[in-house]
Amino acid sequence: MRLTSHTDYGLRVLMYLAVQEDHNATAPDMADAHGLSLHHLRKVIQALAQADLVTTVRGRGGGVTLKLPPDQIRVGAVVRVLETDLDIVECFGPEPVACAIAPACRLKAALHGAREAFLKHLDQVSLADVSRNGRALNRLLGVQAPEEGCAG
Repeated sequence: MRLTSHTDYGLRVLMYLAVQEDHNATAPDMADAHGLSLHHLRKVIQALAQADLVTTVRGRGGGVTLKLPPDQIRVGAVVRVLETDLDIVECFGPEPVACAIAPACRLKAALHGAREAFLKHLDQVSLADVSRNGRALNRLLGVQAPEEGCAG
């Protein structure tokens, strides 16, 4: 299974915000740190805001912050919100399929189980879990860590 760049970038934004703790981060700073398109990153941030995962404030002194503490954000929930198509194969979708073996196929059930196991595993992982190495992440991203309490 492969996640879209939209979801990948969303997870990166959330990790960036988690290691910045309560400090506002700007879209340009995050785009520069990750080497991503600012235009695309703004769309990702908008999706995260619509999902109530981040708060955005426009204008001078504005930026993006997490809406919930990192330990309350589950990676599986983020993937479900940002991925528009978790259908691994054509027959998972709502449309009729042109597959000749669909009426007798057992592969669909196996793939469905694999997808559910993938999401269930990610449901056990919090944003805090994947951001505990905050100092290392900040160093790799060239980000000045907050003065106090950066997880490391």
